[in-house]
Amino acid sequence: MNHALTVDKLAVLLGDKALVRDISFTIPAGGVLTLLGESGSGKSLLAQAIMGNLPAPLRCEGQVAIGGNPTPAVDQARRHALWGRRLALLPQEPWLALDPTMRVREQIGETYSLVARTPKHDARGLAERALASLGLGDAARKYPFMLSGGMAQRVAFLATHAAGAPVMIIDEPTKGLDADRRGEVLELLRAAQAEGMSLLCITHDIWLARQLGGQLAVMLDGAMIEQGAASEVLAAPRQDYTRRLLAADPGSWPAARQGVAAAGEVVRVDGVGKAFGRQVLFTGVDARIAPGEIVAVSGPSGSGKTTFGNIVLGLAQPDSGRVQRAPGLAPTAFQKIQQDPGAAFAPRIRLRQSLRDLVELHRLDWSRLEALLERMRLAPGLLERLPHQVSGGELQRIALARVLLMQPALIFADEPTSRLDPVTQQDVFALLLEHVHASNGAMLLVTHDVDIVRSVADRRIDLARVR
Repeated sequence: MNHALTVDKLAVLLGDKALVRDISFTIPAGGVLTLLGESGSGKSLLAQAIMGNLPAPLRCEGQVAIGGNPTPAVDQARRHALWGRRLALLPQEPWLALDPTMRVREQIGETYSLVARTPKHDARGLAERALASLGLGDAARKYPFMLSGGMAQRVAFLATHAAGAPVMIIDEPTKGLDADRRGEVLELLRAAQAEGMSLLCITHDIWLARQLGGQLAVMLDGAMIEQGAASEVLAAPRQDYTRRLLAADPGSWPAARQGVAAAGEVVRVDGVGKAFGRQVLFTGVDARIAPGEIVAVSGPSGSGKTTFGNIVLGLAQPDSGRVQRAPGLAPTAFQKIQQDPGAAFAPRIRLRQSLRDLVELHRLDWSRLEALLERMRLAPGLLERLPHQVSGGELQRIALARVLLMQPALIFADEPTSRLDPVTQQDVFALLLEHVHASNGAMLLVTHDVDIVRSVADRRIDLARVR
């Protein structure tokens, strides 16, 4: 059989410590291997090792073969020459794959012209058709910062896919997408497979793993603990951890108990509307959020969910209507959990120093922060790193701990667990709910996962109905 990607006894080491160890697998042409596992288990490190993109001081051992041509894993430079043409990576954070200074259509077209060698006059048309195929025709002339998280994810996929590399590593391709957009990405992946593309898909989305089929492997603490046909592993897992992982999928969570809202209001929203140019996001939104209440904000990608939350926080101004906080609240009483956790930290300051600065500025209790980090199963040593040196899931939990340390009256949680595996996601939501109920605060929640809304929210605001 012709193997598109072969990995043999690959390890990633930091000094003498193995962060990823003894990884071996093969993916045939047109095949797929899906990796499941908790945040920090080594999935993204494995992807970077295969790409030959490990930062110093990490090093790797073993063999990586692309299209039957083996290279020592340590020889990263030889794989750099294959980027885009033979081997491609769609990173977990979509903004890392996009040029912030270039319009969407131009950077997708640039991939067609420079990597796939498509004539420039054809590349533009190909880019426009690709955008339209994923419902992004209106985004062609926008810059990446003007896109929602879900839109940026789809644009990044198109930019990565444009050159047609036969092996693609995809890190969380469906995170932050609603059901319709998730289905579109699935169909695009299936079409690419039908044309012979081989996929290594890293995901926490069990639905996607089931739909892709092929092979599936589960990682824990840097090792593959279970591997086999996806249908067999998902139907009858052998390992206790795999069974726990599948049982923690939000589809298995119990429905929320609908209680009676407490008296008073944390915030009142009256007739709020917002548009960007001719694009109207929403109009006439009214809401009363009471202490102890969890309100979900729903709507398709690009409907203005993040913008609405930013208006409630005072980070953006509405075009019409107004937002009133309850009297007596401190300026820091409203806090945000960012959809992109990397945007919440200074990139060149170590995490410990960022958190120390917060504790000293607001005279907070460092020991309480340590307790929150321990509750979320985060090793203290992670704080010695820069933000880009931890996984997206780890950074998301650190950002959450920082917000909870402030004991806010209202949390705007914008896809707060999108980088987390089901087990960790369940634990984090338990902590969020505990905070809301214990502090008599409130939470405004953005998520595309209807099962999470069903399980945790008291009610929802549907922005698709107020345009």
